[in-house]
Formats: sequence, C-alpha cells, structure tokens
Amino acid sequence: MAINETREIVIEATPEEILDVIGDFDSVTEWSDPHQSAEVLERDKHGRPSKVKMKVKAAGITDEQVVAYTWSDNKVSWTLVSSGQQRSQDASYTLTPDGDKTKVKFEISVDPVVPLPGFVLKRAVKGTIDTGTKGLRDRVLKVKKGKA
Repeated sequence: MAINETREIVIEATPEEILDVIGDFDSVTEWSDPHQSAEVLERDKHGRPSKVKMKVKAAGITDEQVVAYTWSDNKVSWTLVSSGQQRSQDASYTLTPDGDKTKVKFEISVDPVVPLPGFVLKRAVKGTIDTGTKGLRDRVLKVKKGKA
C-alpha cells in the first residue's frame, strides 16, 4: 500500500542554494539520518546527479536503492530505479521564490514491499518528511553561513 505525503516549509535561501544542498550527495549523511551512504553513479549535462545509489534505513529496515533524478531551475524530482524493499518511490521538491526566501514543497509517495503496520509506515514516512523539510532547511542555513 503506497503512502503519499506532502509538506511545505519556507527556507531563507534562493532556489539555487537549496538545490545545491539537495544535489550534494557527498554530505547527505551529515544531515539526513536515514541515509547511511550515497554514491553518484551518473551526472546530467549540467553536472547534477542523475542516478544515485544509496543505502537508507527507515522503520528498522535497511534498503539499498538506485534513484534517478530530474533537475530544473525550481524543481528536482526522483523515481526509484531499483530497491530491495520498495515497489516504488516517487518524490519531488518544488521551489517557489518569495523575495529572499523560498517556499519548498516536498511530495513523496512510497510503496514498500514488506507489509508494515500502518503506524510503523506512517512513522517512517513522517521521519522522511521531517528530514526532507526541517533537516534540509537546517543544512541550507548552515551551508549559507559557511559552517558546513
């Protein structure tokens, strides 16, 4: 059963600054607790990661997955290429500039292979959403201040 979640957050940074943090897979393990490792397998013509292999742990389950990314000026989306623990995963960040801030909309849909109790799955997705919004915001602000 797929779980779909959406959350919005405002980050005091430009879309470019936010996309730079999202695309920095060398440091993703520093700010995203579920990510145990990440390796960029392919890059697009602009140098952004287009295929990434990662090890992620959520709800007590470790998954090795390959994810394909698509980038534009104000959006990054991804879809699952392969995974041992998920049938599908589709997600995106849509960035809307607002003066010196950016409204960030994070959407994710996950369909795990293993049947998990609803409350466990919801807790795992909530953790992912928290990391993908609050964790991203904290990391962007840290990078912006030159402390990362």
